Amino acid sequence: MKGVEFLVALVLLTLASKLASASDPGPLQDFCVALKDTKDGVVQGPKACSRRRLLPSRAQHSRKYNKPSRIKGTLHVGFVTSNPDNRLITKVLYPGDVFVFPVGLIHFQFNIGNTNAVAFAALSSQNPGVITIANAVFGSHPAINPDVLAKAFQLDVNIVKQLQSRFWWDNN
Repeated sequence: MKGVEFLVALVLLTLASKLASASDPGPLQDFCVALKDTKDGVVQGPKACSRRRLLPSRAQHSRKYNKPSRIKGTLHVGFVTSNPDNRLITKVLYPGDVFVFPVGLIHFQFNIGNTNAVAFAALSSQNPGVITIANAVFGSHPAINPDVLAKAFQLDVNIVKQLQSRFWWDNN
């Protein structure tokens, strides 16, 4: 009898785990700027999206909310699209500007002003962790084989070893 109860519990647990999903859905492309007509786009879910090559860099940026506010500073921001394009999209943001970074793409923010900059960020992931590329690649524990990194970044092995020897968690 206990064996039957265990088997029923196991089956129910298996069925329940198949119904539950705790991951972010993977996008079909880096970003989706909705189009009214599907002939020039890619259908992604219920909407048509602009093809990456046709996307103007201004599509990720808006001055719509550029009203006097308490945020300050000037930021140079940008991101790089995925392979094979690896297209850099950048903008200089002023107080009140809005910029969207697509999920999962390498991006940056750099204060180019003479004062501190204040920005608001909203993340859409269930686990919006941060991966600093240099820390992850050159500061991993245990270290990634220097020969692998030398080949991947087309660097001399001694330069890779020098980069790995630095303390990467506080490398300001």
